[in-house]
Amino acid sequence: MFQKILTSALFAGFCTGLLAALLQLVFVQPVLLHAELYEGGDLVHFGAAAVSAHQDLGGIDLMRDGLSVLFTALIYTGYAFVLVAMMSMASERGFTVNARTGLIWGIAGFIAMHFAPAFSLPPEVPGVAAADVAERQVWWWATVAVTALGLGLFAFGKGVIMYVIAGLLIAAPHLVGAPHPDEFAGPVPPEIAALFASRALGVGFAAWALLGTFAGYFWQKEAADA
Repeated sequence: MFQKILTSALFAGFCTGLLAALLQLVFVQPVLLHAELYEGGDLVHFGAAAVSAHQDLGGIDLMRDGLSVLFTALIYTGYAFVLVAMMSMASERGFTVNARTGLIWGIAGFIAMHFAPAFSLPPEVPGVAAADVAERQVWWWATVAVTALGLGLFAFGKGVIMYVIAGLLIAAPHLVGAPHPDEFAGPVPPEIAALFASRALGVGFAAWALLGTFAGYFWQKEAADA
């Protein structure tokens, strides 16, 4: 069993990490670099002169891009170990695990890790006003945990009471409220902040969908080869 988990997670996580890194480099990083120009004062929003929305962000930074690819691959490999471990528990209880069901697992992972926290605390570009980082981290992790638990109850629980508890768990962090700054401030145009948030969530969705599909596929393949 451990060998199956290890092999499936490594293959799924590494493949997903490379593809996710490519998506981030193409779609997310240019927006992030554009925001950094405002954060550093190279560009000024609503300054004396109009600023083009299309900036020359320079060439490829091999060191930065290489580290981004490496860390993304490591992060999604870690996610894969958690996802495959959950899949193995479900498989032992008679649930089918394959590429198709893995896609559903991946979407659930995206909801727990990205969509649910972003509903009240969206991804932020550098330079924007934000609440204390420790408070945001506590709220973020709590939201991920209760959302994952709620989704698990929806998927594997039985009876109306379980579904009601699941719904309350998922809604609880947002009813409590995420930590936000007392005042909104920052040099980055809201259009860039909105584009960054939407692309970060879009890439996250694609990556988790791939992760679940790969994990389910490799799990099924390992089971067939065993």
